[in-house]
Amino acid sequence: SAQIADLQQKLLDADNGDRAKQRWDSIATILEAKCALKYLLGELVSSKVQESKLQSGLQQSQASCSDVQKMLMEERNHIAEMEAEFQNQILVQEQQHQEKVNDSSWKFG
Repeated sequence: SAQIADLQQKLLDADNGDRAKQRWDSIATILEAKCALKYLLGELVSSKVQESKLQSGLQQSQASCSDVQKMLMEERNHIAEMEAEFQNQILVQEQQHQEKVNDSSWKFG
């Protein structure tokens, strides 16, 4: 029954598509043409409004992405600076320790 329902829906969709085409093909008077043109212009305006909204959303998303990328780069730089400072502190402590070891072995040697 699911397959039957699916086939029936496909037939309805195809029929609706044919009806729309027949409707456009059967325009015979100026009044019908004006109505069709009015409808098409309305659809065009609606599409342009939707396009404008989508374009605005895209620009906002791109700006947000740029901001996030900038923050990420700043954080990476900060982490690199912290790592360099940490490595420098380790080196200084190792040198101080080595000096203490050398001093104490020299005194007791």
